[in-house]
Amino acid sequence: MTDITLYDYPKSSASYRVRIALNLAELNYTKVNVDLLSGAQSDTDHMSRNPQGFVPVLDIDGLRLTQSLAILDYLDRTRNMGLLPNDAADRARQQALATAIAVDLHPVCNLSVAERATGGVDPARTEWMQYYIGKGLIAFETLLGQFAQAPYCCGDRSSLADICLIPQLYNADRWGISLDQMPRIRAVRETCDKVLAFSDAHPNNGTK
Repeated sequence: MTDITLYDYPKSSASYRVRIALNLAELNYTKVNVDLLSGAQSDTDHMSRNPQGFVPVLDIDGLRLTQSLAILDYLDRTRNMGLLPNDAADRARQQALATAIAVDLHPVCNLSVAERATGGVDPARTEWMQYYIGKGLIAFETLLGQFAQAPYCCGDRSSLADICLIPQLYNADRWGISLDQMPRIRAVRETCDKVLAFSDAHPNNGTK
């Protein structure tokens, strides 16, 4: 056991982000699965952790933290991860890149949102996912043109943008979205796939 506990669901993009960050910070942690498909997020125990009924929830440093971007900011500030640059202009540009996925794309493709909008049946559900994820990633590909992929999204070290991008690419794969027209994104993915902190965080990896 450790003093860091992540209440987690493997396929949750937000949880996936936090797993990557914890790995990058080289922190040992215990995962507690909250099975979203069985409705465990609405159980009394989990609602007491997060009244929104969302994952992730992170217990760390005597704190209980919710919302993946807030958790990432806390880890960045307390573990000196350098996920965003110090320069105000560069920081704003990189933060905008990351939130293009985490704030604009991810919520509309949350499974509960898609099912509410489409009735949860195919082909409507798949068309919804393919449209919004595809549109969002094409925009992200264009935004990447403002940065040098050397070899990560914004330079020579992993950043908040990489942590937000990689989980979204897992969803793109799940919904059959081609990256053929997105060479910058593909190059970043190839880099991150070789980094243990990213590969260990993958939903299919049960090593942690």
